[in-house]
This record gives sequence, structure tokens and C-alpha cells, in this order.
Amino acid sequence: MTAVLLVTDDREYLREPGDRLETDLGVLDIPVEVEPGETLETHLGTEFRVRALRGPDLFNHFERTGAPMMPRDIGLIVGHTGVAAGDRVLDAGTGTGVLAAYLARAGASVVTYEQDSEFADVARENMALAGVVGAESGDEAESVPEPGSAAVRAGDVLDAAEDLPEFDLVTLDTADAPAVVEHAPDLLVSGGFLAVYSPFVEDSRAVVESARDAGLAVETYETIQREMDFDERGTRPSTAGVGHTGYLVFGRN
Repeated sequence: MTAVLLVTDDREYLREPGDRLETDLGVLDIPVEVEPGETLETHLGTEFRVRALRGPDLFNHFERTGAPMMPRDIGLIVGHTGVAAGDRVLDAGTGTGVLAAYLARAGASVVTYEQDSEFADVARENMALAGVVGAESGDEAESVPEPGSAAVRAGDVLDAAEDLPEFDLVTLDTADAPAVVEHAPDLLVSGGFLAVYSPFVEDSRAVVESARDAGLAVETYETIQREMDFDERGTRPSTAGVGHTGYLVFGRN
């Protein structure tokens, strides 16, 4: 069964079909055959709209093992690399797994490495929630899952680098990214892309130097996004929150 979102006003709840929702707004027994777009009503008369899970919902409802990559950063990765259905993606530093899930839901075949085995277990559960769990076949290092699915491997990608096949895209969100980037020419197909997220500019510089040494063409961006406020007095950027998230280094083989 695929989990759905139950939404009313400023609240939303993630539940499986057949579950019961109990809140101060009333009790709601969710039908087993529930479909997105339906409206369900609690015993107190509160209406909930049923929605299917999409990418931003995964960001909000995945079990977290750390700070996940923001949708704005994922959007830049998709836009700058052109990753598409059928592409093979190597990801390292799985964490919560938001990036891997986004790319798999876009139709890519994703192999993602997480060094912490407990984090890897959580990421596998998140992949199941996203509906992108895929079986691998053959030798694990050389195999990739079916398009539209993601395989989470517990371990260091550097230990497997020499046995891995070529990929269309390599994405990294890990402290040892500069060392992984050294292998980029062998991990990427001709014309393939590298995308590295770093929270600190010093880390980005190390990645850039490593990518240049590996012969990749490189460009780097800081991600800044401002929300706009509209009220009766006028319009201006919001003063709440932090617009900066991190730095993205892109390279091409």
C-alpha cells in the first residue's frame, strides 16, 4: 500500500490506507481503496483532502538522520546536469536520502552509498516510502537497480570505486568528496556530470581543486533563495529565515 497525505487547512498527516487518524479534529478511518483527490470526513465533520506523495512531501515526511539537501539545491542539480529517465546515478553521502529519492522518482537508476549502517537502514525505509526501492542483480559493485529505483548500500564509496561501472551523473554530499572526485574520470561516461554539495566554502575549494586536477571543467554556485512577503503595506523579501543553504560544484567529464 502507498502512503497518502491527509490535508486540512495548515495541517497534514501521512498515513497508510486502512489506518485510523485520531486528532482533536476527530477520528477518521481511512479506506483501503482510498484515492488521491478524494475528500474524507472525520466523525466531527472535519474534511481532509487526500493527496499523493510528491518530492517536497518526501522532504517534509522522511525520517531524518541529519539535515537533508534542500529542494532548491536538488533543483539546481537537476537543471545543471539534465539528469533524466534512464540515466545511471552514483550518489554518496545518502543521509536521509532525499536527493536519491528525487532522482529515482525522476526515472534515474540510483546507487547511493552511506557510511553509517544505521543511517543506511533509515534511508532504505525512506526509499520504500517514496516508492523507489529496486532490486539489484549480479555482482553488487557492478550492478545498478532498475530505472526509477534506488539501491542504498552501507559502506564507503571509495572502497568500491575501482569496481563500479560508469555513470551519467555522480552526486556527492560527503566530507571525503575531494578524494572521490579524483576517481570522477573513471566513474563518469564521456560528457557525464559531477555535482558536489558542500556546506562550507573551504570544502568547495578543495573539491574544485580536485576536479581541476582530474581534468574536469568546473563551475561553482552559492545557493541563495529569498521568500517574498506581500501585505497591505507593500512587497519585499522576507526578513525571516536564512536564504543561504550551501555551495554546489559542478564538473563535466
